[in-house]
Amino acid sequence: MSTPRPPTPRTRPQKAKGLHPRNLHNGPYDFTALSKAHPELARFVASNQHGNLGIDFADPQAVKHLNAALLRHHYQVQQWDIPDGALCPPVPGRADYIHYVAELLASSAGATRSRARDISLLDIGTGASGIYPLLASQIYGWHCVASDINPQSIENVATIIAANPALKALISVRQQTDKNQFFAGIIQPGEYYDVSVCNPPFHASAEAALKGSVRKLGNLARNRGEQTSTTATLNFGGHGAELWCKGGERLFLKKLIKESQTFASQCRWFTSLVSNGENVKPLIKLLRQHRALDIKEIPMTQGHKITRILAWTFTER
Repeated sequence: MSTPRPPTPRTRPQKAKGLHPRNLHNGPYDFTALSKAHPELARFVASNQHGNLGIDFADPQAVKHLNAALLRHHYQVQQWDIPDGALCPPVPGRADYIHYVAELLASSAGATRSRARDISLLDIGTGASGIYPLLASQIYGWHCVASDINPQSIENVATIIAANPALKALISVRQQTDKNQFFAGIIQPGEYYDVSVCNPPFHASAEAALKGSVRKLGNLARNRGEQTSTTATLNFGGHGAELWCKGGERLFLKKLIKESQTFASQCRWFTSLVSNGENVKPLIKLLRQHRALDIKEIPMTQGHKITRILAWTFTER
């Protein structure tokens, strides 16, 4: 009698390894080329202890000019600026989100349409940077609506668009006037979106946001070997609704999920970043309760940072 084979172990879902293959930022920053594209960056660039060019990632101005250089050099956004104190999102990670959304659309609607110029994207909480519509329009040529509850953020994104004529036909801005709504008042009757994106406020209080910035500074110093500061500043900026809200990320996304069902016929895929992995299971449970027909968790990594995109739809393929 032959000896029975042991049961085959279950294969775990493969985790993302580094940035998306199509991401232009998989290698080190070319500070020489970036400084040439955006000369204002040059005064922040210096050699680190390893002899490599870099910037002080604890300096908000250095980070802002790095973003401006990346957007100008890689994405042809010639004029970009944000007010002091506004959230300055890292371009590589935000580009990753857009690339994974493109894959999501390709898998559900066919590769031809995912690359087509008639794809429409809605950004919930675009911030002063307007980063997702900028990248989506410049990488894939998608039409985007940038929405936010902060009138100053909307005004700044409108200024960026006005300063870059090529963006005018691809990005429009809309202000949300009801703090309790996400899609209502933004999605108009008869409109249809292929996907919505969102980067929810992570923290439940301003104090928690400041502590998170201190941890981020330490991680940046270890990951890149750049010089850094021990001063507890929000090096990537951000204030108010950009960084924190009552109940934090989980409550924010619960509200977003509940309202998304109302607009099921006007948006194919709803997506959001989920920074806290502990929030994923309860959010998926809520989506099932609201009868989402398809739910996807898409892992992303950048250095030692692990995050994921949660995507759901209420419509058939």
